[in-house]
Formats: sequence, C-alpha cells, structure tokens
Amino acid sequence: MRVTFDGSRVRETLFLLFASGACLLAFDQSAGSVPKGEMVMWGQSAFDNGLYSSVASGGISAGGYHNLSIKPDGTILGWGKNEYGQASPPAYTQFSTVSAGAYHSLGLKGDGSIEGWGYDYYGQATPPTGQGFVAISAGSFHGLAIQSDGSVVGWGRDNYGQATPPAGSDFVGVAAGYEHSLGLRSDGSVAGWGRDNYGQATPPAGNDFLAIAAGSGHSLGLKTDGTIVGWGYNAYGQASPLTIPISPPFRPERSTAWPCGPTDPSRPGDEIPIAA
Repeated sequence: MRVTFDGSRVRETLFLLFASGACLLAFDQSAGSVPKGEMVMWGQSAFDNGLYSSVASGGISAGGYHNLSIKPDGTILGWGKNEYGQASPPAYTQFSTVSAGAYHSLGLKGDGSIEGWGYDYYGQATPPTGQGFVAISAGSFHGLAIQSDGSVVGWGRDNYGQATPPAGSDFVGVAAGYEHSLGLRSDGSVAGWGRDNYGQATPPAGNDFLAIAAGSGHSLGLKTDGTIVGWGYNAYGQASPLTIPISPPFRPERSTAWPCGPTDPSRPGDEIPIAA
C-alpha cells in the first residue's frame, strides 16, 4: 500500500491485519510511532496451532492449518496440513494473488481467472469461470471475488447468505470470514452480509476505511487516520484493537481488503494468534 505523507513524500508501508489472531504488523520504511517490523496482538492467546489470514499484497496467505506463498516466478508454494490437497497448488507460473481458507485455497492468475483446490464439499474450491477478476478472498467454506466492473461474486456455502453479496459496482476490497463477509466500497464505507449473531456483519458507519478483515465472529477495519476499529464477538478482546497511533497522518491510496478468517469453525470465539 502506497502512503503519502503531508501530500508530498511517498513512502511504502505495509499493514497486515490478521483478524484470526487480531494483530497488526507494520513494516514502515520511515520513522514513526510503530517501529519497523513490530507486531502487536490482542485477544485470546492460548492457542498456537494455526492461523487463517491473507496479506494485502496477496503474496502470502495462511489458512486453517496450511500456508501459501507466491514465488518470484509466479508459482505457488504450499505447506502444512494437506489432507484435501489444500497445500498442493497447481503448476502454473502466472499467479498474482493467493488466499487460503479453512481447508481450501484460491489463486488469482495473471489473466484474471481464478483457480481453486482443496476441500470442495460446498463448491468453495470451484470458483466461477471467466477472466475478469481482480481480487479474491477465501473464507472458511465460501469464496468471494471482485470483478473488473467493481461487482462482487460469491460461491460455496451460503447458509447465512455469506456467499450472496449485495449489488453494486463500487467494491475495491472483500473479506470472507467464517459465515459472514465484508466489502470495502470505493467511497471508504464498508458493507457486511451473512451471519450476524455477534454483530460481525454490521460494520460501523463512515467513509474513512482503507482496509477490512473478517474473522470468525468478529471484524476489523483500518481507517485513514491509522487507527483500527473492531466489531462483533469480543469475549477475548479480539474486537477491541489496541490504539496504535501512526504519525504523521497519512492518506493511503485505497487498497484491496486483507481478508482473514477463522481457524476452528466450531468455536467462533477462539481465534488463533501468530506463534512467536
């Protein structure tokens, strides 16, 4: 994500929102209040055996118990639990984005088509055909993708409507969680749909969001002032992010979402943080 300070100086800052572990990782090439490479976490930390999250760049993604990474030659490297083939990506050299779900994986190719592999009971590893896709997000058992016209399509398990996105052609980011989904609109507002038993699909109002993350029963959003807001299930503080001031104020270019999801679908409150 390219960040402009004071309207003139451009510096690179990459923020990784991991909704599963509820943490923030900042790589900042400039001096600021968040040191380069520092990781901040909040929420329950009693588990260390898994993570599902996706990085903004799409170059690396951690699923329920498997991980994916794009190599410089455009191929994908997978590792971890592989009982459904979720960590065995297809041989292809033009991948631009990867997203790991609970037991399936998605890859966006350079030609705008989507490849899926792994557990496919609900059709979550069978994305729609075509070459007009620009972003992807793998939830636990469903998937989301943004088309070149700004509309969102969903597939896979849809028991709460999580794979049935709202109409509109102004989406710039999507985040698929366990049984809910989020969409970031070009005006900076956030839309939510799917299961909402904890309020995880009811984002706060406002037009100042830059990035979103959907966890198991909670959600996170990064705002233009550098703060993070959370909503939804909060028994372990996962929806109560720490206050991390980013100085000076910045105006990043609108980015795609950083989708995140759950590791244990049977326990919507037990998100797993990154192991040390």
